[in-house]
Amino acid sequence: MIARKKKTCANTECSTQFVPSQLGQKVCGWACGLAIKEVNREKAHKALADVGRREIKVRKEKLKSRGDHVRECQQAFNEYIRWRDQVAGHACISSGRPLDWSGNAVDAGHYRSVGSAPHLRFDERNCHAQSKADNRFLSGNAVDYRIGLIERIGLDAVEGLEADQSVRKYTVEQLQEIKAKYRALTRELKRIAA
Repeated sequence: MIARKKKTCANTECSTQFVPSQLGQKVCGWACGLAIKEVNREKAHKALADVGRREIKVRKEKLKSRGDHVRECQQAFNEYIRWRDQVAGHACISSGRPLDWSGNAVDAGHYRSVGSAPHLRFDERNCHAQSKADNRFLSGNAVDYRIGLIERIGLDAVEGLEADQSVRKYTVEQLQEIKAKYRALTRELKRIAA
């Protein structure tokens, strides 16, 4: 008869010393074996769920149209503009009144609208924090916006914006890069503001 060495139970909650009765035995008894089996099953289930979530995210990304990417990119850009002007302490670009940053009363208003100049939609000189009243109900308050814009960026830059008639068509990859850039800049501004 061969004397067998004692082993430590593989169940981390038990870890008692035992003499194995079979070759390859890793646990002291059936209760510890079931406990390890349950832990391994939960780990495998979680790993599958993580892989499933990643696959779903990748599939959803592939289903997005170019318009979906433009919309997401515009949201990231507008959020950055609002944070940029809030951190800088700017007032409304068109009316000059202080902005209410506590609620949802501030828009990122474009001097040249996205509809008339889509190539300037992501130009930081063309977009500034503006009260919702001026942006939505006064159609951007363009005359006062121009006056405020000249004070902020200068007459030459404003005339450059007005003269820019170039055509830009963003690819999906470019839109994803722009979105990532402005999300990173916004995170940095939020960190500064905190």
